[in-house]
Amino acid sequence: QYSPDSVAGADGHIDPTEVTFPGCSCLTSSCVAEVCSCLCRGEHYNSLCLRPVEDEEYTRPVFECNAMCRCGESCHNRVVQRGLQFRLEVFKTEKKGWGLRTLEFIAKGRFVCEYAGEVLGFNEARRRIQAQTSKDSNYIIAVREHLHKGQIMETFVDPTYIGNIGRFLNHSCEPNLFMVPVRVDSMVPKLALFAAADISAGEELSYDYSGRFHNSPVTSREQKSSEEDNGLRKPCYCGSRTCASFLPWDSSLFATP
Repeated sequence: QYSPDSVAGADGHIDPTEVTFPGCSCLTSSCVAEVCSCLCRGEHYNSLCLRPVEDEEYTRPVFECNAMCRCGESCHNRVVQRGLQFRLEVFKTEKKGWGLRTLEFIAKGRFVCEYAGEVLGFNEARRRIQAQTSKDSNYIIAVREHLHKGQIMETFVDPTYIGNIGRFLNHSCEPNLFMVPVRVDSMVPKLALFAAADISAGEELSYDYSGRFHNSPVTSREQKSSEEDNGLRKPCYCGSRTCASFLPWDSSLFATP
């Protein structure tokens, strides 16, 4: 079933459509960082492009203006919520099954699409993962955001049954997209994919399933764990120079309670 936005999962624990954020009181058509409460952490966009973050190990979350804000729909802090802006095409690849490519040029920093699906709790995500066979495709993505004092916020999205075109994006060890959690109406983020470089028409779109692209590099401990789990992992066919040979692996979802 197609849905442009994420929906509450079968476990019903998390509703991504609920509006819990207060809105800004800006009366102008577009918000200004100095006075807008949504931009208190700084401006996120510049002419529809995500502003680059220099000298930081991790991508930062983005907070857009929301349904409660008094600013106009043309506010420059409303980007991901506007949805698709480029013509994209689902196509059959040689080795990777279905893939997604762009039919027009996409400039670096532009929002491309959301990875939308059912938003699940940890237990339901683990149940679905463990019910899969070796022949099943896994679309469940786990996003972990590191907060202050060592806290971790987890988001699990599964577009297997309900989702959008984001489910057709393949992994690459040298991708042209990167994922950023973007919050609009609540703390449940939209998993937004932005162009990491200029992308030509006809080029396949991809991102790093591990989320390490634009984040800190893999540690030796994580690499050792990955090597031990190679027997359960699926091969990577991205064909890049730095291909890791296997698709990223999240062993926490396979652990028994």
